[in-house]
Formats: sequence, C-alpha cells, structure tokens
Amino acid sequence: MATTCTISIASDIAPGFGGINESMTLTQAGTLTDIDSTTGFQRRKLSATGAVDLVTMASELIEPKDSVASKIYIRNIGHKGVIDKSVGVTIGIKSEPIGKLFGGDWMMMPLTCIDADDVTATPDTDDTVVLEFVMFFEEA
Repeated sequence: MATTCTISIASDIAPGFGGINESMTLTQAGTLTDIDSTTGFQRRKLSATGAVDLVTMASELIEPKDSVASKIYIRNIGHKGVIDKSVGVTIGIKSEPIGKLFGGDWMMMPLTCIDADDVTATPDTDDTVVLEFVMFFEEA
C-alpha cells in the first residue's frame, strides 16, 4: 500500500493566484517503489524551553538509509485540545533552526537521516505543548 501526501493551498491575498493542489506518493530514492519504513505516528509533550530530540537518528530501531528519500511530518497540536497561536516551537536539525511551528502549524520536509542529524524541537516557553510527528524512510 502506498503512502500518499496531499496539500491544498487557497489564498485571496495574491491577485490571480489560482491555488495549489498537489499530491505525491512517497517512494524510495530514484524508483517508483513505495517507501518501506516508518517510525510510527507519535506524540511528544513538551513543557520546558530546552531542545529535545524528536527523532534521534542513531537510535532508530530500524536503521534508515543515509541521504535518501526520507520525509518527516510534524504538527504543533497545542495542549488538551486548545491550539494556542502564541506558543511556538522551533524545529531544527542538529539544533540548527529550520522553522517555527505555532499552534496548529505543521510541516513536511525531506531528511538526510545521517546519524548525527537528529530532528530537534525547542519550545519558546515552558507552556505545555504537544507535537505529533511521523518519519517515513527507506530501511538500510
């Protein structure tokens, strides 16, 4: 069974923008073969401002191949059903910032899966926030 991702963007702030509707099937690098592994869907509650590893590459039970077609999805789902747009969490690779997810924000991006390149999350405040995430990858 294939893993498919879909995005739809509509906006009235750009004149003439007709929107974006895209879909992709996650495949192994350079092939049409479906991606074969996942970390599984997880949630992580954060209540402090220090950086934490969401995904520690060297500790994965199934070793991902380095520098291939891996992808990660992360979403800031707030806390206890309350999405707070004022609570941001900076997502990084090796603690180098990639971007900030405020309540309700999400991202999906490619990864290298090199052992030293952990995916990190650093909350702006000590207010409790919950992130949901899943990584898809090729098994080594």
